[in-house]
Amino acid sequence: MRSLYTFILYLASPFLLIHVGWLGLRNPHFRQRWPERFGFLPAVPPGQHTIWVHAASVGEVQAATPLIHALRERYPERPFVVTTVTPTGAKQAEHRLGDDAVHRFLPFDFPSAVERFLKRIQPALAVVMETELWPNLFAACHRRGVPLVLVNARISERSILWYQRVASLLRTTLSNVSAIAAQSREDAERFISLGADPCKVVVVGSTKFDNEVPTELLEQAASLRRFFGVNRPVWIAASTHEGEELIILDAFEEILAQHASSLLIIAPRHQDRFARVAGLCERRGFATVKASQDSTYDMKTQVFIVDSLGDLPAFYGTSDIAFVGGSLVPTGGHNMLEPASLGIPVLMGPHVFNFRDISQWLLEVEGAWIVSDSEELASKVVSLFSDASLRNLAGEKARQVVRAHRGAVERILAVLSPYFPG
Repeated sequence: MRSLYTFILYLASPFLLIHVGWLGLRNPHFRQRWPERFGFLPAVPPGQHTIWVHAASVGEVQAATPLIHALRERYPERPFVVTTVTPTGAKQAEHRLGDDAVHRFLPFDFPSAVERFLKRIQPALAVVMETELWPNLFAACHRRGVPLVLVNARISERSILWYQRVASLLRTTLSNVSAIAAQSREDAERFISLGADPCKVVVVGSTKFDNEVPTELLEQAASLRRFFGVNRPVWIAASTHEGEELIILDAFEEILAQHASSLLIIAPRHQDRFARVAGLCERRGFATVKASQDSTYDMKTQVFIVDSLGDLPAFYGTSDIAFVGGSLVPTGGHNMLEPASLGIPVLMGPHVFNFRDISQWLLEVEGAWIVSDSEELASKVVSLFSDASLRNLAGEKARQVVRAHRGAVERILAVLSPYFPG
């Protein structure tokens, strides 16, 4: 099955090249580094075996950050390599990790590319976040004797149906994994149903609960709040996708009817949509300012567009209420733990299957609410703006959920301990 997979991959290579070219046109930083997609990257010095962590995109980088910091403390002398698939993930990694790790793009799963990649980074340990299953890469790690551990591992109900169609390939791929640290019992059972050895699977929770709120973030958030106006009602619509902004702006019109001075912060999920979302707000008649033009901001501003990457946590911290996007459309939702950890009440749409357990825990304590359309969104924002006690209580309950589920990093370190490089 892996040979057939590789054959299909080679057939698809022209489309991969077109994809790489398209990304390069939109992102000069990526264009300069396209050879990394084929395993051409600077080699680590001879004898320096790395700890390699793969985190596909923004969410996985966020989840990997506390684990990388913990590993860094344990192995300060080891070089760390972090790979991502997406350019936005690359920026997130560089922003969050700085000099703690070297960033590279993960190569396409061609046998020659992954062999070249592994030869050049010389990993002593491979840690792969969540659900990145690459048959040729995993096989190459196994041949080289590199222990590979899936951490924060999860498989959604929706994706399990697709994986079952290639069960034979997945079974072979998972046989090359040293251990699987799953987020939940359901995730563990799904990996086992796909062929993972039950003896290799353990439930550890999610590292996303272990992200600490740094003091400098709180200071930045307080500064932003003074900039926006301490007494203005402020809410944020974060990580929004195509189709969600229309619903959000419809809701905002109703909110303004009762809270005329309120400010809406919109942080689109993808960089290529920043200008489009700003234009949509302007066409709807809202006084709109982009973060890159913050000198034009005044108290008449109604919508503030976050057109930068890596700054979302600070904008969460400056808000009274957070709507987390990717949930009014069937994307699966995004990380609602970021606002929850700051004591911000959370609103989300009904499509949160990527965060089923987390969303349920927040909903059970009324630290979060589901809203299905613009009317429900407007109603909930208005009620929270109008009741500071309810808002503060909901935010504190959300924060308590985060605190109650911490500890995944320590449990993952225990799973990794047999494979730690000497």
